[in-house]
Amino acid sequence: MRQIERLRPHQIEAALSERSLIYLPLGTIEWHCHHLPVGLDGLTAHGLCLAAAERTGGLVWPVLYYGTGGGHAAFPWTVMMAERAEIEAMLDQTLRRLGQMGVQQVMVLSGHFADEQLQMIDNLTTRWNDAGAIPEVSAYAVNRAEVPGLPPDHAGLFETTLLDGLSAELIDLSRLGTAPDTLDRLDPASALWGIVGADPRQPGPIGGDDLLGRVVAAIVDLAGEGP
Repeated sequence: MRQIERLRPHQIEAALSERSLIYLPLGTIEWHCHHLPVGLDGLTAHGLCLAAAERTGGLVWPVLYYGTGGGHAAFPWTVMMAERAEIEAMLDQTLRRLGQMGVQQVMVLSGHFADEQLQMIDNLTTRWNDAGAIPEVSAYAVNRAEVPGLPPDHAGLFETTLLDGLSAELIDLSRLGTAPDTLDRLDPASALWGIVGADPRQPGPIGGDDLLGRVVAAIVDLAGEGP
């Protein structure tokens, strides 16, 4: 069991005595077209953290379901923070308390990878580590895993394939219908409304399990193998 919210204090202490590492997943509640859940970014970040923690040791913090940046703020069922200050305040306090409790290492993993979000986690990491406080912080995002032939996207083939490797039951491609991709994707009449990237109805170069394994391997490489 790696989910810290499901553990009692002695279980937390036992796990962290083996590897003093906390994964901190970040996501959003955001439109991901008709075939994917609105919590996709957080679901993938959390699932990836759990998979990585099985290899490295450590525990996984609950998902922070708020993000900033990107072009979907006005889409249905989306709540995006206009500025990053509110998110940074929560992250700062979380890191501060984890440090006070002796946690040595934190990896921030963002499933939402708008430019503003990436700048936020990178700036946080630099600022925190430059201060010399514990825990030592590293930052990673789902789009930073290099997968030839399958570039990162928003609700397209990449994100759909990744969720397929984690929770295939949450995907319903039938909701996209069979209409050709001819309309502007910013038009609500488009079958692929809001998707940025390859049409997820087409076959991909690799399957969900393969993509999941590649992204997890990249995370583990950054965090370091377990004891």
